[in-house]
This record gives sequence, structure tokens and C-alpha cells, in this order.
Amino acid sequence: MKVIDRYILTSYLKNFFSFFFILMLIFIIQIIWAFIDDLAGKEIDFGIILKFLTYYSPKLFPLVVPLTVLLASIMTFGNLSEQYELVAIKSSGVSLFRAMRSLIVVNIILCVGMFFVSNSLIPYAEFKSYNLRKNLAKLKPALAIKEGMFNDINQMNIKVEKKYGPDDSLLEDIIIHQNTFNSKNTLVIKAESGELKSNDNTELLQLILNNGKRYEEIENNNSKSKQVKPHTVVEFDKHTINIDLKEFNNVNLEEESFNNTFRMQNISQLEFSIDSLSRNLNIRYENFAKNFYSRIGIKNFVRNAGMTNNVSKVDLYTNYSSHLQDYDRRKQFDILSETINLTNGHVQVLNNQKSNFFVKEKIINLHKLNLYDKYALGFASILLFFVGAPLGAIVRKGGIGFPIVISLILFLTYHFIGTFSKNAAEDGSIDPLVGSFLPNIIMLPLGIYLIIRATSDKSILNFDKLLHLIRVFLEKFSSIKLNFKAKQ
Repeated sequence: MKVIDRYILTSYLKNFFSFFFILMLIFIIQIIWAFIDDLAGKEIDFGIILKFLTYYSPKLFPLVVPLTVLLASIMTFGNLSEQYELVAIKSSGVSLFRAMRSLIVVNIILCVGMFFVSNSLIPYAEFKSYNLRKNLAKLKPALAIKEGMFNDINQMNIKVEKKYGPDDSLLEDIIIHQNTFNSKNTLVIKAESGELKSNDNTELLQLILNNGKRYEEIENNNSKSKQVKPHTVVEFDKHTINIDLKEFNNVNLEEESFNNTFRMQNISQLEFSIDSLSRNLNIRYENFAKNFYSRIGIKNFVRNAGMTNNVSKVDLYTNYSSHLQDYDRRKQFDILSETINLTNGHVQVLNNQKSNFFVKEKIINLHKLNLYDKYALGFASILLFFVGAPLGAIVRKGGIGFPIVISLILFLTYHFIGTFSKNAAEDGSIDPLVGSFLPNIIMLPLGIYLIIRATSDKSILNFDKLLHLIRVFLEKFSSIKLNFKAKQ
């Protein structure tokens, strides 16, 4: 490796790793803030929190790595241009592409590495972080009852408007929805105040309620009187509920019972899932089409109208009004009423089934997006380098300020395009392949344009030429206007 390659590579790697760790730190702090509700108030030791952040960190790579590449490339070549080092390099007969050669190799390696990260490390991190988060949600929830929202505790949902007193053990305005043995929400308790009491010697938490009502619906097993809704209402001055904390205190944080989400799958697993889901959906399409046609087919129409099967189907479809004349007005009214009711029912069935099919298609699209994103992430790393490096050479600004502003504008544009395209692909508006690669497709012409401008030592836009074109246009417009007035 020549001295010039080593010098440029060293500068680039210093900027790359500096920005990478800074951005990772920023996003990790954002993670802590986003998941503070899952971590606070549960006496979790620092090791568990560190493990959670470690598992979650690889999921930040799709955001951090492209932005880091863009920042590092703009700053590296911006510094070289600002200090006229790039001019000296070019004057010695070294082209811009030759100066970028070592960085191109590094970013190709990074591109391949990001593909393996997205295919192996990120699904594994999703698997570990998702299961750990689910386990943390079970850990001592009784100690983290939040005000103004329902809190899931054991078989109850508890909402309190205010907590106060020692250890926030005194509660006001309490509403409890308690699930019964059949998992139905038929029991509601409302109390003016309450108190949480615990004993270190037992694994029971007592919730003492004061001045309230207990409302319970009684299930009616008589099918002939389903409209009857028996219930009981009990008023109380004091009511105690014992909450068993045994299962919360013995939560296994290493339990991994969730392993079937699409974000946890690699390429081969995603391809298998997409194939299975698509085949199942096609079978559902066929079954629904057959069942729906059998319900609205011509034979049903003929039978309901009281006609014989000798009637021509084409004649019946096109001349149905003439057939109605064969019946008296009462029969005609009955036929039309039944037809309207059947049609409304069929439309309702179609709308409901359309919603069901939309959800299943959306799930398939999410699998496809996740599959194509694994390839798109690798291309993004090398593509944004070819945007940032020539841009830094053109603007000739190093340091922290200007490169960061330019990088953020470009990356936010790239990210928002990706977000909008993925949302469109998710609901089927565009193909998932296009949704994943659209940001890269849009950035590719920009990169080519910047490389052409940078290799020819030109600015981003030729303002003199642009002003000349505007001036020519205005002159032609003025001459056309004068000729029009002269003719008048």
C-alpha cells in the first residue's frame, strides 16, 4: 500500500469509528429512554440492562452504518480539499478514483459485512432482545403501577388516577378489570381509594380497596334467552384482593419462547415463510372464490326466483326485468327484496374478506421487505460512500459543522424516502422489492452525477450556465410578448 493510500485510509477510518461510536451512543441513549417503562421500578441489576442494550444494539446498524459512511466520506474528502491536499494529489497525476481506491475496497468489505450482519446478527439480536423484553415485562409488575393507564398484573388490568404516600402505596380512583376462568372480562371493580401492602415473609401483595362497587356479569348458557344479561352489583366499604407474586419473582430471564416473528429470520427462513404464506393465501383465494360463487351463482338465482333450469343464463342476466313480469306484484316485490338483501349480505361478506386478505397480504409483504432489506442495506453502505466522497471533494469544507449538516440532510432524505416506500410496499401499493431499493435507486443517479462533477473539478451546479439559460428564456419570452402586442 502506498503512502497516499495509507494516509487517506487512516483519515477515513478515524472519522468512521469516531462517528460510529458517537452515533451508537446517541441511539443507545434513545433506546434507554424509549424502553424506560420496561426497565424502571423492577429492581433489575445493571448486568441485565447491559445485556438488553447489547442485544438491541445490532438492530441500530441499518441506521448508524449508512449515516457513518456518509459523514466519514464527506469529512475525509472535505478536509483533503479544504487543505488543498486533494489538489496536490491530482497534480501528481493521481485521479480522484485512484485516491478513493483503498476506501472503495474498505467499503466493499463493509458492504459484504453488513449483508452478513443483517442476515445473521440482526435476526439473532432481535430474537434475544424480544424474548428478554417479554420476560422483563413479567418481572414484578405490581411494583410499577403507573398513573392514568391500565397496568396488566396477573389476571387483572388496574388503573389508578393518583399514587401518593410512602413508596406510592396509597391509591385513588381505582378501576380493575379482572379476567375470569374463561378469559372473559366479566368482572369490574371500582373504588374511591386503596392501599398496597406487602410482607417480606410472604409472596403475596395485598390490594385493599375502600368504598367501591363490584360489578359482575353472569354468563347465560340458555341459547334461547341470549338477550337477557344477568349481573350482580355489590357495594363494599372494604375489599381485599391478594395478588400472588410467586410467578413474578421467579421469572426466568433466559427463557426464549418467542421465535416466530419475521424479524428473527434469515434469508432461507424468510424465503420458506414467504412461500408457505403465499401458497396458503392462494388456497384461501380459491376456496373463497368457489364458496362465494356457489352462494351467488345462477342456479341459486333461478331457484330463488322460482324459475326452471331451462331458462338461458344469458337471457336471464340481460332480460331479468321481462321475467319479473311473469309474476304478480307481490311476488315481484318478494323477489326484489330478497335480491337486495342477498346482495347487501354478499357485499358485506366481500368487505370483511377483503380486510382479512389485506392483513394476510400485509404479513407477506413485511416478510418480503425484511428479505430485500438485507440486500439493500449492503448496497446502501457503498452507495452513500460514492455520494459522500465526491460531495466532500466538491464542497471543500472539512471540520464538524458543514459536513454534518450536509450529511444529515442527505441521510434524512434517504431515510424518509425509505420509510415512505416501505409503508407503500407494506400495504401493497408498490412491489416490496421496489420499496426496499427505492432509496438506493434515487441516490444512485446523484452519486453518478457527483462523481462526474468531482472528477472534472466542477462545482455541483454551473450557476453561470444556469443564469445564461434563464436570461435566454426571459429574452425569448419578452420578444414573444412584444410581437404579440405588435400584432394587436
